[in-house]
Amino acid sequence: MPPTLASLVQHSSLRLVVRAGEDRLDTPVRWAHVSELADPVPYMEGGELLLTTALTLDAEDGEAMRRYVRRLLGAGVVGLGFAVGVNYDEIPGALLEAARDEHLPLLEVPRRTPFLAISKAVSAAIAADQYRAVTAGFEAQRELTRAALAEGPDAVVSRLAAHVDGWAALYDASGAVVAVSPDWAARRAARLTPDVERLRERPAPASAVVGGTDDRVELQSLGTGRRVRGALAVGTGAPLGTAERYAVHSAIALLTLTTERSRSLQAAEQRLGAAVLRMMLAGQPEHARTVAGDVYGDLLDAPFRLLVAEPGSGAERAEPPLPVLAESLEAAAARAGEAVLAVPEGEDRLVVLAGDGGAVVAACAGYAEREADEAGVVVGLSAPAGRATAATAYKQAEQALSVARRRGRALVEHEDLAAGSVLPLLADDAVRAFADGMLRALREHDATGRGDLVASLRAWLSRHGQWDAAAADLGVHRHTLRYRMRRVEEILGRSLDDPDVRMELWLALKATGEEGEGA
Repeated sequence: MPPTLASLVQHSSLRLVVRAGEDRLDTPVRWAHVSELADPVPYMEGGELLLTTALTLDAEDGEAMRRYVRRLLGAGVVGLGFAVGVNYDEIPGALLEAARDEHLPLLEVPRRTPFLAISKAVSAAIAADQYRAVTAGFEAQRELTRAALAEGPDAVVSRLAAHVDGWAALYDASGAVVAVSPDWAARRAARLTPDVERLRERPAPASAVVGGTDDRVELQSLGTGRRVRGALAVGTGAPLGTAERYAVHSAIALLTLTTERSRSLQAAEQRLGAAVLRMMLAGQPEHARTVAGDVYGDLLDAPFRLLVAEPGSGAERAEPPLPVLAESLEAAAARAGEAVLAVPEGEDRLVVLAGDGGAVVAACAGYAEREADEAGVVVGLSAPAGRATAATAYKQAEQALSVARRRGRALVEHEDLAAGSVLPLLADDAVRAFADGMLRALREHDATGRGDLVASLRAWLSRHGQWDAAAADLGVHRHTLRYRMRRVEEILGRSLDDPDVRMELWLALKATGEEGEGA
């Protein structure tokens, strides 16, 4: 630890005598400074032991000494060393009284103790403390390195928590906790996920300090590039000392190295996954299974889902959304012990193969929901499939993706399309334009007051061409309805006997909201 006033008083060769402020001798001393100025405050930084002979001080003026002492305390001076036998044979009563009243430690320096000896003692003690800190830091570095090589990131976090006498936590790129020590800190670490997410938005390396004085937490980003690959949290009851700072920096370097090495392995796996996916989409499922081996074999042997993701309309952000989504899904897979195959197709598409009902599919749904307001990504999800039907699943995911874009939704499952109605698919500008064009001539006819052809067409189609029922709905004679339908055919130039024409007209009425309540 750094030198204190008490350690200087106990230094036998200095022969210092405590005359005031006995209760504050445990205060650390950052430096010893000599000044004979009546106001040395502008040249103080705080933490100094000020040494003086009172050459320019009116040390016997009580009011002047009270102002002097208060200014020293306000500047952070931790003690005053007064040399006796130079300008004053003993410490003047006014200065002694002021120091006692303000609780400023006042040390009497005998005539034979030069100020230089005190400065050397302080300097030597500071150097020794720094040496101890550096030595402890190097020892921590060696221990953390051995832990990283033998046991991995979890051991690094555990050793670091012990070195800083606090707690430590490791987060992945999504902000989820992947390692924490001691166990009691798990809940505290989980509450910092929003802070980690904010740190991720800043270019690496980035850091932040959160919490109060009793639970001070430093967050440090991990990664060698601009993108944050993870984060390290270190919680202590006080700011980190030199030795603890060495340990933290060593842990950051080791965890970053581990993370980047993992990224290289993931890149190799990604290339293998891309080959496996291409084989399945090309109708070669058994070849794909052989190539997948132990890396993706279990994933292909069970029902899986195919996800196709693309940037949404609001994806013009500092960080591209697809790599973030991929990292989030890979992190979810790692936490759940699942395999996941994520293959980028250029910069604007991500194809993911994940186990049906697993954590990856759930994480994708959660991510899309969180990003819905910002329209960061759009995702299409296939129905459950096997490796022999991967090509069909890919088409299903693309169809769901197309529908998600038209509906303005972040995620659509193909199963929802199959179980739902076709009508929401008509909510498209191109469909509405077609419907308006098809019905325009009928609306223009009705606008002249010469009949109600649109309403008549709607009633006739809703009654499947039953003349009496449709005429009753309209409150007209069936011959009147027959005349109106002939006019519809004449105006449109198409026969209502053609089922395709009837289908198109009914969909046009649906798309324009003119199908009526009875539809």
